[in-house]
Amino acid sequence: MSSPFRKILFLNKAHPYLEKRLSELGFECQFDFTNPKEIVEKEIHEYFGIVMRSRFGIDQAFLEKAKNLAFIAREGVGLEHIDAGHARKRGIQLLISPEGSRDTVAEHAIGLLLCLLNNLNRADRQVRNGEWIREGNRAVELKNKTVGILGYGNMGAAFAKKLAGFEVTVLAYDKFKNGYGDEFAQEVKLERLFTESDILSIHIPYSVDNHYFINDSFLQNFQKNIFLINTARGLVLNTADLTKHLKSGKVRGAALDVLEYEETSFEDFSFEKLPPAFHHLIQAENVVLSPHVAGWSFESKEKHARVLAKKIEDAFGDE
Repeated sequence: MSSPFRKILFLNKAHPYLEKRLSELGFECQFDFTNPKEIVEKEIHEYFGIVMRSRFGIDQAFLEKAKNLAFIAREGVGLEHIDAGHARKRGIQLLISPEGSRDTVAEHAIGLLLCLLNNLNRADRQVRNGEWIREGNRAVELKNKTVGILGYGNMGAAFAKKLAGFEVTVLAYDKFKNGYGDEFAQEVKLERLFTESDILSIHIPYSVDNHYFINDSFLQNFQKNIFLINTARGLVLNTADLTKHLKSGKVRGAALDVLEYEETSFEDFSFEKLPPAFHHLIQAENVVLSPHVAGWSFESKEKHARVLAKKIEDAFGDE
């Protein structure tokens, strides 16, 4: 390397491949999985790069102290934990790895959908409790339904591809893209999604503009009563509005891997002092929940590492 030795700080544990590859490229990898943000902030000026998931927020004050920081590599998709505007203003590259978890997110979304349509959670629970209920667990077939995908990036496109064998019609809407229709989904206006969808699957990132993007009026626009899947971010969906439509039947059922009540890090969840909307979700028979694990497979852990290693190498490997 022509430049001085450079240190990279890992704030969360990554797959060993990432450390191995970065070390081969001449970087010095150091680790801090426990110290509070205030301690890390005092030492961040020593580092050329950060590797993290979402342990704590990276704000303007933190970035101002990161005098030598060239990049932040986030294992995952969203940048809501980082002041991205200020980072870019300071010339810090932001590297993410949605490619690493797109397949497992798509598979999880399929699993949630089938679980919802076939009453699998409820039926399993009933059998374990000594109840043998057949008519009450009659399924809704996925075949011949129209699936609306909101957001057609890595996750939405992977989900559409996984749906290919189910003999469904797939419509996709993405407000940030044009010309994204492919063999797996038709590109449509939002109005057509509202008119034709039997199922809505949410795959949009969180941003201030997308806060509560799916709300009362959004759900009211659907011409049919729909099933809803969310494997994106909790705060893009207004839970109180969702429960209103679950009660009315406008939403026939919901499968949620993410909730707006999650801690900032996504690692913890406090079940204390949660609003009535959450309590409706956990009591409802037509709701399936999982703890933000759609992208959480053994395979995706290594894929994230390989994707980030390649992006760091491409950007800084020859410096």
